[in-house]
Amino acid sequence: MSERYPTGTDDEREEAVDAAALAVQQGDLIVLPTDTVYGIGADAFDPDAVRALLAAKGRGRDMPPPVLISSATTLDALAVRVPGYARALVEEFWPGPLTLVCHQQSSLQWDLGNNRATVAIRMPDHEIALAILERTGPLAVSSANKTGMPAATDADQAIEMLDEDVAVVVDAGTSPGGEASTIVDVTGDQGRVLRYGALSLERLNEVLEPLGATLTDGD
Repeated sequence: MSERYPTGTDDEREEAVDAAALAVQQGDLIVLPTDTVYGIGADAFDPDAVRALLAAKGRGRDMPPPVLISSATTLDALAVRVPGYARALVEEFWPGPLTLVCHQQSSLQWDLGNNRATVAIRMPDHEIALAILERTGPLAVSSANKTGMPAATDADQAIEMLDEDVAVVVDAGTSPGGEASTIVDVTGDQGRVLRYGALSLERLNEVLEPLGATLTDGD
């Protein structure tokens, strides 16, 4: 059974961040708030923890989790051949509800699943999530729900679905966004939207049109 940590005061937030970081270091799973929906997280460089995350969600290795980071500068530590249009999106929308699927660094010692040498990366716009990530480093994070169920937008929903699988639940109230991130594949010369979420194709292309670039609908 998980332990729930409120974040209503500065002291509570510090205790919650400490507890979450310790749980991750010990190889356990956590539930953390983000700017979109609540997430279930694990150390991205701990294969056993990532496998436990996939099992908790009821997913196989064919659906590797995205990786959350605390700083846009970390992108180049995890990804290679990031095109200019992708960097323009990062500058405009990070931190925020945009996930980029990139070519991963070949030297990375991790196993996120069958990711075909790519990695999905996002920097969330949430103070507590960023504080946790600054302590832990990159986290494999997927929406806090069982596969096929709606993503949790508060701690109660996350606990109802995942209580037995996680060690720590960081409770920051209702998610400010409530809608998942938009996922864009930036591994090619032209980006493709793989999943629509908080950002529309039109909003993304507004940023790219001055560069002479546009995204396509990947569906």
